[in-house]
This record gives sequence, C-alpha cells and structure tokens, in this order.
Amino acid sequence: MSAHHPHVSEDNEGKPAFEWAVAIVVIVSALIAALGHTMAATVLFAVTAIVTGLIRLVMRNRSPWKIRSVGFDAFIGIALGIGLLVVYFSIRLLL
Repeated sequence: MSAHHPHVSEDNEGKPAFEWAVAIVVIVSALIAALGHTMAATVLFAVTAIVTGLIRLVMRNRSPWKIRSVGFDAFIGIALGIGLLVVYFSIRLLL
C-alpha cells in the first residue's frame, strides 16, 4: 500500500446531526402533504431549503450543511425554496 492516501471528500462534508435534522423535516413535510395539507408541507419544505442555503452562505466553510461549493449549495438551496413557493402559489392562482 502507498503511504499517500487519497483525499476523502466526506472528511470535509457537513455534520450528520444537521443532515438528519433536515431529513426529518423533509419526512415530516411529506407526512403533512399526505394528510392533505399541501400548502403547509410546501412552505415547510421551501423554508428548510432556503434556511440551509442561507446557513451555507453565511457560515461558509464552518457550515454544518455542505454538499459542493459554497456558491452551489447556497444557490441550489435558495433557488429551490423560492422556486417551490412560486410554482405552488402560481398553480393555486390558476385554480
């Protein structure tokens, strides 16, 4: 075996406790949607996405939520949250 070990990206990724908390919020959101409260589920999911994006943007490399680069994580989280809200409420306006 070589004395030089390859860089393992998981060493620099987020904190498992925070990631599990986000997973639990997503599961709760799915359960709320299954109970027929789609607006509440959509808002909960969207706010979670926006908050994780903002946490990554503000805390940068100290953030407990890391997937890729700071810019990518922040953009995806914030854009996903805003996009979900826009799509949900635009569909509601059509009905």
